[in-house]
Amino acid sequence: MSQINSMGVLKGGVAAAVIMNLSEYLLNGPVAGAQMQAELATHNIGPMGGGHVATFMLLTTFLAFATVWLYAAIRPRFGPGPMTALCAGLMVWSLSYLCTTITLGVIGVSSMGITVLVIAWTAVEMIVASAVGGYLYNEA
Repeated sequence: MSQINSMGVLKGGVAAAVIMNLSEYLLNGPVAGAQMQAELATHNIGPMGGGHVATFMLLTTFLAFATVWLYAAIRPRFGPGPMTALCAGLMVWSLSYLCTTITLGVIGVSSMGITVLVIAWTAVEMIVASAVGGYLYNEA
């Protein structure tokens, strides 16, 4: 069994992180930021500031690298290519974005509209990021 190429994970992870962080900026800013802030305010949760944003960016970057690492780990069994990248991306997405978003919706922090938007948006985000990250990963 071959070793995971750390430089390949780094290369693919950086690309996936850029895609995911840009996507999150668009979602949480111009697309739905005002509605999200209003919903948080109804629960006495103050506006998100610089420290929150930095933390979210670090977590998103971690998820990007985890996705490419998972792709590299399952690639020998599932084979290289977009379907394997899709499997890796959707696994990380389901264990992170999907579970968290559903939880926030169920406990009433997010409205049904925001919940559905975030689930759909992040699924597309993860599909694109994992495809690019997987494409850039190589064994050599």
